[in-house]
Amino acid sequence: MDTSAIAFLCALEPQPVLAFDTKQPRADENGEPLYVVQLIAVAEGEAEILAVKVAGQPSGIRQGHPVKVTGLVAQPWTMTDRAGVAFRAARIEPAVPAAAKAS
Repeated sequence: MDTSAIAFLCALEPQPVLAFDTKQPRADENGEPLYVVQLIAVAEGEAEILAVKVAGQPSGIRQGHPVKVTGLVAQPWTMTDRAGVAFRAARIEPAVPAAAKAS
């Protein structure tokens, strides 16, 4: 998915993805723990909140700060009478690298 025209802000900091039935942390196919980050996506005068899953805990992400999303994929899903879109990213990182600490 081309995200070049979308600005992302972190709405809520990363949280572990838990299995619905066991409440145990979920992992991807490589054994990396999955995290979900609530992001505000702003494009063309509209904003939407997206829950985006990513393997491995993103670091340096703070609520309200801009983030860079790499490899975003939207996957439509249906389950009986419900439907939606699941979002997954290869990487979520701060849009602006953290400043080096003054010594």
